[in-house]
Amino acid sequence: MSKFDEMITVVLRKTIFNDEAYQFDGFKSIQDEETKYIYETINQYETKRRGDMEEDPSYKQLISYCILENENDEVLVYERLTGGGEGRLHGLSSIGVGGHMNDVPDATNVEEVIRENAARELEEEVGLNKQDVENMELIGFINDDQNEVGKVHIGVVFKLKVDKESVEAIETDTLKINWVNQSELSHNENYETWSSLIIDGIYRRGE
Repeated sequence: MSKFDEMITVVLRKTIFNDEAYQFDGFKSIQDEETKYIYETINQYETKRRGDMEEDPSYKQLISYCILENENDEVLVYERLTGGGEGRLHGLSSIGVGGHMNDVPDATNVEEVIRENAARELEEEVGLNKQDVENMELIGFINDDQNEVGKVHIGVVFKLKVDKESVEAIETDTLKINWVNQSELSHNENYETWSSLIIDGIYRRGE
């Protein structure tokens, strides 16, 4: 099956941003009241064909985006290689492991949907099992309407503490991973936009 035929979870833009009243660019903490509203709107997700959604800014595609920190206060940074799925992001570095979300028919609430999707991506990309991801923490959302990729996506951002030795790149043709000290994250000038915004929003502010 083509990636464009994948059925993914989406929310109407006017719903998730309360008719643009809560629109934002950058990282927004889950502690903010507006962010809590955005989180609640995920309950209204629909399932649509990915290919139809990639060019439709009236919907926001839900993307899991998990930051991994190890016992040495280092953050996982990976480069998207040409074997990866999103061609517009090849060659760029990222601090968020994740991807498109799919429906979870037996889930009893939206938290199960987003957590199960995030856990699946972590297993597929960096080999973490369910026990490894139990302490995954939802910390907020990332949005950037200033470019074509960002206009049709919104990131559900998690943070997870892991043992360095438990992480490996499963598909070495799509990812090249490295651990970087938190204080040195901003030294890399080749980040995708979301990662740059999160580094500015979290690590430069010391959150």
